[in-house]
Amino acid sequence: MADEPDSIVLAILRKIDQRTERMAEDLHDLKTRMTSVEEGLAGVNRRLDRLEVRVERIEKRLELSDATH
Repeated sequence: MADEPDSIVLAILRKIDQRTERMAEDLHDLKTRMTSVEEGLAGVNRRLDRLEVRVERIEKRLELSDATH
């Protein structure tokens, strides 16, 4: 019996298990990369916010800003 080949069902289940494991690894990698992208975007947003404040201050000093601000 030890020399008998695995059943087709077991062979298919092993392939499914291998593919599932690869997909889990890929998902982990994607989550890590997405976190890096989000952190980078947050940094860009902070810089843009600071620039906006600086531009508003410059416009105010040069009396270029609208009276509605």
